[in-house]
Amino acid sequence: MATKWGICSAGKISHDFVVALKTLSAEDHQVVAVAARNLQHAQDFAKIFGIPRAYGNYEELAKDPEIDVVYIGSIHPCHLQLGELFMNSRKNVLCEKPLAMNSREVELLVTAARKNQVFLMEAVWTRFFPASLEISRLLALGVVGEVKMVKADFGFPLRHVPRAVEKELGGGALLDIGIYGLQFACMVYQGEKPESIQATGVCLDTGVDEAMVLVLTFSGNRMAVIICSVAVELPNDATIIGTKGVIKIPSHMWSPTSLIVNGKETQYPLPEPSVPLNFINSTGMRYEAEEVRQCLLTGLKESSRMSLADSHLLADIMDEARRQVGVVYEQDTH
Repeated sequence: MATKWGICSAGKISHDFVVALKTLSAEDHQVVAVAARNLQHAQDFAKIFGIPRAYGNYEELAKDPEIDVVYIGSIHPCHLQLGELFMNSRKNVLCEKPLAMNSREVELLVTAARKNQVFLMEAVWTRFFPASLEISRLLALGVVGEVKMVKADFGFPLRHVPRAVEKELGGGALLDIGIYGLQFACMVYQGEKPESIQATGVCLDTGVDEAMVLVLTFSGNRMAVIICSVAVELPNDATIIGTKGVIKIPSHMWSPTSLIVNGKETQYPLPEPSVPLNFINSTGMRYEAEEVRQCLLTGLKESSRMSLADSHLLADIMDEARRQVGVVYEQDTH
């Protein structure tokens, strides 16, 4: 039986997610409905992809009996409300990152998932790329010895993009793109809670972070340094440095298609998209979609590779980093 998807929000990331689904077998994945706040947007989206049903509000999507799982591609501040809407309608959910605006909201979403006994996963697509799976395998084998340092950066000039800089839209470098470097460090250190979090950054006049640097220390004198910026393009790579070697992830560390392990490079190409993408390497979202399907087929309510505890950890670290830099969202004041 195919996993039947409902798409919540007809924006750019939802477009790319459906393109990614199209690279998988139609026997395994089908998009049966899309919803947007504007019915015309939903209908236009449905027409592009041949989706049977289009809704002009999210409540109708929640009531659609045919849907197995909803992909939430809306802006971050909407994730809590929409996540609760779908899970309270007994729908499984794959929600774009960040899962919510802060740790308190993440807790509310996890509570809703458990109460309704549905699957919930934060769409940290990077974790499911073949290159990322290979990193975990190599680390388990001790190929670089004991990891002592992780470095990751992600920066892109996004100050002209409202959702990246406006506070009410959930803007800010950390929540939008810094989360990729952070999740990478957490993946390498296998979900261990850092012993210390030090953050410094600079803020735009909108009150959100334009750039931030996080320094995390872990047990055993291990560290991670994460840099993010919405002002400039950074090298956008990541490095894992151990006592016996180095794993380097070249540019586009958030959607990796090659690894350099102790100087030797291996390519992990992605399928070609059937229509143009909004973001680079977006067909790589196919891997998180397949993870969702495999979890649903086996009755799991969360993914072991991107668990709800992993989402909690990301939110906790980001909350503390924002506290140190002085970035406060309306959602933090409840």
